Amino acid sequence: MRPTALDWSTENCTVARAMEVLGERWTLVVLREVFNGIRRFEEMREHSGMPRQVLTNRLNMLVEQGVLRREPYREPGERERHEYRLTEKGFDLYPVLVAVREWGDRYLADPAGPPVEMVHRDCGALVHTHLSCAQGHDVASPRQVATRPGPGALPRKGRAPS
Repeated sequence: MRPTALDWSTENCTVARAMEVLGERWTLVVLREVFNGIRRFEEMREHSGMPRQVLTNRLNMLVEQGVLRREPYREPGERERHEYRLTEKGFDLYPVLVAVREWGDRYLADPAGPPVEMVHRDCGALVHTHLSCAQGHDVASPRQVATRPGPGALPRKGRAPS
């Protein structure tokens, strides 16, 4: 059976567009740092081990994309510097980071277990990603999900949609 997805163009694919922003390894490391409260360049560089120029490039790109914003600060006797704060667009990436961490914990953690746990501040229970449909039904498996063309779908060139 031929997948119907072959009838639709991928030229306006939002997954590909998102990966243009998030697809480089260091980008998620920067987001991990900011979500963990590390917002200053030198602290981020030291904690992550990221090369200075790579960190500069990633921070600039995330600011340009509207994921982070710069907030000026000045230590006494020092020049003005910037902290990097999440925007609403940045906060919306939190479930992505949790999902990547969960996958890494499951398949890539050391035998002793994961190095970090994310817990609910109110009760201390571990935080997990959870899929549900717009009607509130739990989605326990990718096999329970079907893909269909959305309102922005384009037919593949040379092929009429079926």
